Amino acid sequence: MPTLIHLIYASTALEHFGTEQLTDLLRQSREANERVNLTGMLLFSDGNFFQVLEGEPAAVDKLYEKLQQDKRHVQVTLIVKEAIASRSFGDWSMGFSSISPEQLETVEGLNDFFSAGSCFAQLDTGRAKKLLAAFASGRWRASLMGPTRPGA
Repeated sequence: MPTLIHLIYASTALEHFGTEQLTDLLRQSREANERVNLTGMLLFSDGNFFQVLEGEPAAVDKLYEKLQQDKRHVQVTLIVKEAIASRSFGDWSMGFSSISPEQLETVEGLNDFFSAGSCFAQLDTGRAKKLLAAFASGRWRASLMGPTRPGA
């Protein structure tokens, strides 16, 4: 079995990402990630990205280097990079579900991680790991994904 790592980072978008732009970004990402066997999760809210990448170290590192050079965002901040025993999002392809701020307020526990005025880049390692664990356990999937399934 190959060695696996996960890398969690946050960044701030420099341009507007509407539904069309996010859908296009996810389509391109799915295709590229499938070729190098990367899985993970991407959250986007109010111009901020929070992403978990999982895979073999060389593939994860190469993508992270590319993301750091991507002119569409700044403040690319590494939160966690460590070895993992298995993938948390192995069956996930990047999906997209548009959720209003009002709907987000109803997701139990979400505000435990994001307070008003905070951005993903301000998450510390402990909070990021709690967020990752909550998503991996499926605690919020039904609320966040609704009728849309990743990879659909």
